[in-house]
Amino acid sequence: MHDSELPVIIIGAGPYGLSIAAHLQALGIPFKIFGEPMRSWRECMPEGMLLKSEGFASDLYHPAGELSLRQYCRDAGLSYRDIGEPVPMERFIAYGLAFQARFVPQLERKEVQLIRRDGGSFIVLTSGGETHRARRVVVATGISHFGWMPPQLENHSPELVSHSCAHSRLARFAGRRVGVVGGGSSAIDIAALLHEAGASVEVIARRQAIAFHDHTPEPRPVLRRIAAPWSGLGVGWRSRLCTDAPLLFHAMPERLRLVVVKRHLGPAPGWFMKERVVGRFPLHLGATLTGVEARDGRVRVRFERAGGGETREFEHVIAATGYRAEVRRLPFLDAALLGETRTVEGTPVLNRSFESSVPGLYYVGLASANSFGPLVRFAFGAGFTARRLTSHLRAVLARAPSPARPRHAVSSSGTQVERS
Repeated sequence: MHDSELPVIIIGAGPYGLSIAAHLQALGIPFKIFGEPMRSWRECMPEGMLLKSEGFASDLYHPAGELSLRQYCRDAGLSYRDIGEPVPMERFIAYGLAFQARFVPQLERKEVQLIRRDGGSFIVLTSGGETHRARRVVVATGISHFGWMPPQLENHSPELVSHSCAHSRLARFAGRRVGVVGGGSSAIDIAALLHEAGASVEVIARRQAIAFHDHTPEPRPVLRRIAAPWSGLGVGWRSRLCTDAPLLFHAMPERLRLVVVKRHLGPAPGWFMKERVVGRFPLHLGATLTGVEARDGRVRVRFERAGGGETREFEHVIAATGYRAEVRRLPFLDAALLGETRTVEGTPVLNRSFESSVPGLYYVGLASANSFGPLVRFAFGAGFTARRLTSHLRAVLARAPSPARPRHAVSSSGTQVERS
């Protein structure tokens, strides 16, 4: 290994990046980590939002279990319950910053501008102009690059049409007519907060009904707990299987994995949002967008419903239409790396240790969902990811430093899978 070559560089400092860093620190593995702490949460989500995850499922992860959200709230004199008390986003951000300060103080708050390969290593260029070399690189950038908009809403001025991830503060919309496109958690949360901030809001969604999560108060009768056990993703055996057996999910046929990721635990709003939404502002449900025209500082939105076509005019339209992880949208990957990365539906094909078809390059969080399931779409998945990935890194870094390709075989569908 080159004298100045690091074993590991982590890109991103959200729950996944920080949890992985805390595990590497405990293992004594040298690394660098770059990014703004909790950036996606601070910049891509609206102030005043409540987490859908229960308190016990909203931790960052230290290998010794230190500084859980419960402990942080207790030490700070804040109210907390494992189940049934929604966690304010601002509290979760403050908790993440406290975790970073305690366990990952060496975080460098710089953006990575470029990653490229150089022989068996990676060259990482940061916004400060520094160049670093590493044997292994972990991409843990969260959702900030993956906001998705329907084609009708693309290519308009951001002053008139924007994605929900562009808005953390909503006060500027007070007194303005705002249309929100989407019917999932992002849409309902931002619509309710816009309404409470003094905006005139209307929601336009394809869904026939808003599927609010059911409230599951505790304690429950024993038989109900057996029939629908708690997991870090909610109640039910399917969710429990997702949290307890992500490697089993990885072993499933690719076609089935893709279906499960799309259908299980869709973007439904939390139970606590229902009273803040129903009857508070118009919900145009069962609507299909047919046209969007931006002109003279206004946006005209046309859509079809069972009763016929309708048109609404707004001063701004927010596409709260979710996120789609596509590696080509990561601006710091050079063309050669993208060309070497095998993908399915835009996401990297990963082996059982989160390694892509580019030896030494790993992806975690949302970008790994098609490989490991719904678990890794949520903060709760950072625990499994950190344990699995750092155990692998400890093993491979203990071996001879000569690079070796991950043990992928090509399946009949053309997708690479890891040999056992």
